[in-house]
Amino acid sequence: MSIQEVEALVVGGGQAGLAMSEHLSNCGVQHLVLERDRIAERWRSERWDSLVANGPAWHDRFPGLEFVDLAPDAFASKDQIAGYFETYAEKIAAPIRTGVEVTSVRRRAGRRGFRVETSDGTIDSRFVIAATGPFQRPVIPPIVPRGAGPVQIHSSDYRNPEQLPDGAVLVVGAGSSGVQIAEELRRSGRSVHLSVGPHDRPPRRYRGHDFCWWLGVLGKWSAETPPSGAEHVTIAVSGARGGHTVDFRALAQLGIELVGMTSEFDRGTLRFAPDLGTNIANGDANYLALLDEADAFVERNGLDLPEEPGARVLGADPACVTDPTLELDLAAAGVSSIVWATGYAVDYDWLQVDAFDENGKPEHRRGVSSEPGVYFLGLPWLAHRGSSFIWGVWHDAKFVADQIAIQRAYLGRAL
Repeated sequence: MSIQEVEALVVGGGQAGLAMSEHLSNCGVQHLVLERDRIAERWRSERWDSLVANGPAWHDRFPGLEFVDLAPDAFASKDQIAGYFETYAEKIAAPIRTGVEVTSVRRRAGRRGFRVETSDGTIDSRFVIAATGPFQRPVIPPIVPRGAGPVQIHSSDYRNPEQLPDGAVLVVGAGSSGVQIAEELRRSGRSVHLSVGPHDRPPRRYRGHDFCWWLGVLGKWSAETPPSGAEHVTIAVSGARGGHTVDFRALAQLGIELVGMTSEFDRGTLRFAPDLGTNIANGDANYLALLDEADAFVERNGLDLPEEPGARVLGADPACVTDPTLELDLAAAGVSSIVWATGYAVDYDWLQVDAFDENGKPEHRRGVSSEPGVYFLGLPWLAHRGSSFIWGVWHDAKFVADQIAIQRAYLGRAL
């Protein structure tokens, strides 16, 4: 049996894997990147047709390459993002092999490094970097039994309104995916219900700058831990239609029926928690707090930025918030589809090493795992708030590559 040997193996050919490849090359570490599909595959095949990036082109990119034929303040489409990463792979001459799936990684007994089994043979590697990111396994809460009535799909399988059967749609999830899909469906003429849970709601732009800029100058992107209890709170922000602040009151005015968190299903009826008003109010508080911090920053630094008092005008709560629907008979409401914009779970079944806690969560410090020689990259809050974003993963990859180079130097003296 022929076994290929590499010094470092990067699993995943998306933004994390390419960033890792660039920094490993800069450190002189011989490596290979394996991607089971195509470069940036999830951007290609697991996103809806009209999706654009949630950050402007000047921000959501790697430092070494700008988007071609795209204004800095514009929002790249999913195809432009996939093309960007293909171009970047060529630019850095990434040693990437596509169409190869990693099926297992195990530590070699009595020898350094790991034995890696793939769909294209066996590889021995001293270091393994899991760069598969956070969007590995779509999660649909076990609330509505399959076959109980409406068609149920995860947001990763949603493409466009024409894909769904005729009738009303319930969208579950108040993050970026949920609000954008709900709005697209409503603008297509569908009757839409949107289940709104806890969320952060930043302004798209304020006083002439995008919220990505504000989070940067206010030091929020570099925060190392989320606020207590907010580890999994979603962010409602949109780059659609040129970018705009997500406003649940405006969605209600558009004709979307807002409801609270989806809680249980019984004989054709869905029940919702009585938390809609609280969730909207907490999102407003998050929004206004960021405006306060932005205003204080402007005053503290003597900046000449235009005032924007209208940004603080929220308007009255619509009837669906003041008198929320707590039960919905799906058949009576004509709901033929449910789109679950309820996030993802990681899937590391292939990584059979001692790098996880009792709940299967990776144990690491800034991507350096508890299993010597294994590293993680691209996870939310890996090192800071920006870790799962395009620009953030690039900086995290530099730190991980430096740690590999340090270990490589020590190991080199012992061999």
